[in-house]
Amino acid sequence: MAYLAQSVHRQFVGLVFGFVGWIMMASISGVNDWRIWYVDNRTVITGGLAWVGVWRACFNSHILDSAEICNSIGLTDSFTPPEIAAAQVLCMTAIGVGVVANLVAGYAVRNATLGVDGGRVRLAFVMAGSLYWITAVCTLVPVIWNMSSVLANLTIDFPPDFYLPSAPVKQKVGPGIGFGIGSACLLIVSGLLLLCYRYPKTKMPTSGETGHFDKSLRDEGFLGVIKESVDEGNINPAYESDNHL
Repeated sequence: MAYLAQSVHRQFVGLVFGFVGWIMMASISGVNDWRIWYVDNRTVITGGLAWVGVWRACFNSHILDSAEICNSIGLTDSFTPPEIAAAQVLCMTAIGVGVVANLVAGYAVRNATLGVDGGRVRLAFVMAGSLYWITAVCTLVPVIWNMSSVLANLTIDFPPDFYLPSAPVKQKVGPGIGFGIGSACLLIVSGLLLLCYRYPKTKMPTSGETGHFDKSLRDEGFLGVIKESVDEGNINPAYESDNHL
């Protein structure tokens, strides 16, 4: 059996990258700053600044009941744009697929480290890498789609109780989209490292590795003993000359 533990260093790094990327992806799905809106209504919205995320739209206000006002954006709401609805579905899908990817990758790294193969280590790494790539796709699609909407300055027809206009004066990409791109990159690299796993090349153990004597040396030693015994059995010529005298 090849030494599997010596071949999983890159795959362990891939597991770490995948876990960190999944944590980042799960975090951005709940933040409110995918889009940053600048509006004219500074009477209700303090500073004329609002944040639009996947699940909520928020702004600060000094005249309403709370300092920060947030309103939920539902999947089935009539005003929800398609890119935000897609982000809600795909982010939840990415979280679930990422959990499975972490479990499978951890199982594969554990078995390879302990030398437990059974013919399933390579398959487990392939499955984990593929799942990480699926997670990255589910993250990149809503992130890129929302970023393109921001760059195109597309509008959202918020209802009146949101206190937000349908079209901002301007809008820019928020930190949530940047973290989403970063998490997707980590997931892609993680999947690549896991998919690159190969079984190590096997080699016959040497005598020093197994703790046994080398057969050729043993045979040579045995023959040497026989030769030495034969030499010891030869008659000393000096002894024979003394006996003749």
